[in-house]
Amino acid sequence: MADKLDIKPATGKLGILTPGMGAVSSTFMAGVIAIRKGLRQPIGSFTQMGHIRLGKRTEDRQPLVRNFVPLAELGDIVFGGWDIFPDSVYAAALNAGVLEKDLLEQIRPELEAITPMPAVFNNYFVKKLDGDHVKKGTKMEMAEALMQDMENFKKEKGCDRLVVVWCGSTEIFMKPAAVHADLASFEKGLMEDHPDIAPSMIYAYAAIKKGIPYVNGAPNLSFDFPALEELAKETGAGICGKDFKTGQTLLKTILAPGFKARQLGVSGWFSTNILGNRDGEVLDDPESFKTKEESKLSVLDSILQPELYPDLYENLYHKVRINYYPPRGDNKEGWDNIDIFGWCGRPMQIKIDFLCRDSILAAPLVLDLALLLDLGRRAGLPGGIQEWLSFYFKSPVTPVGLKAEHDLFIQQTKLKNTLRWMMGEDVITHLGREYYDG
Repeated sequence: MADKLDIKPATGKLGILTPGMGAVSSTFMAGVIAIRKGLRQPIGSFTQMGHIRLGKRTEDRQPLVRNFVPLAELGDIVFGGWDIFPDSVYAAALNAGVLEKDLLEQIRPELEAITPMPAVFNNYFVKKLDGDHVKKGTKMEMAEALMQDMENFKKEKGCDRLVVVWCGSTEIFMKPAAVHADLASFEKGLMEDHPDIAPSMIYAYAAIKKGIPYVNGAPNLSFDFPALEELAKETGAGICGKDFKTGQTLLKTILAPGFKARQLGVSGWFSTNILGNRDGEVLDDPESFKTKEESKLSVLDSILQPELYPDLYENLYHKVRINYYPPRGDNKEGWDNIDIFGWCGRPMQIKIDFLCRDSILAAPLVLDLALLLDLGRRAGLPGGIQEWLSFYFKSPVTPVGLKAEHDLFIQQTKLKNTLRWMMGEDVITHLGREYYDG
């Protein structure tokens, strides 16, 4: 066994702040409150319902993750955030229509008590939305206002620690520019209202500047450039992203590793989605869709490695479509047609129609990521990119020079082995006992 890390206890309250308090955020907050009151179970949450094997199989040690690592208790979580609409979380949850109204009524007082702070917003970056519950000033002044919000929230709610989780909309597609190259250039850009600095970057900067762990739950550029990675290393803030792995992409990261493991070829993978929530409306804009498309398309190439398996995957045709369909609301439908081929090149087909609820799949990820980033901070993990949390994202951010790992099962192994290592337990290699005493 290795030495256990010196992890500070999770004493006091943990504040979870979400830029964006729409369907995902309200479902997350309402769900945690309902779980705390014994009205529901935390289904979908690895930290709350998952077990982790320790030591040899013969030892039969498989504790719950939440009993193995010192996570913050659900009863110690305090909620807050920002939004372009002033609605309380109760009103937002009612409008989203994700959770049943009877449940929301049982926790209505708690939800009505959570109201958003004015948001940092620019309609240029999210063209399909607009609201007037917003901050004014230069981009640096807005960043400073966000930092003050964080300080005020921490003091008023009596929080010991904070985590910020982006639950807002997808911004237009952006690539790193000169303003993102280093911290001095970025801070100069904030003061000069540089047009290549998006609202999500301002939130990321504010949190990271204060040493607060930050999660990017959308495919936005956000912090995925040298300036903010540099700042995160300086302040010790853990950062991870991007784009919560839910719905169709979740299934791709389950199925594609299976095809490769069995050396089955894939000639085409056509994916289409229909959804009618705020996310669907935003993605109806071509520039925002481009950001999401890049996130979704990267998955198969990474998993299937056509450069190593040209006979199986070199000519794979991969197409992704997203269609805004208001009657569907948050109940997204992901339809996939997969053309595969096997022995002697004979073709076969797989068709999947996943009638999922987008926010139901995303909410437990918000909880897990907040708890695990807080754990990492208390464990003294170095600031910067937390690749061990790639399990939760469509487009995992990695340190410079490393390719992202998209295989869900490899990601899960990395996550669990990191927790084992933190607690001084042996990592699991799955070698047979005849080769390795473990």
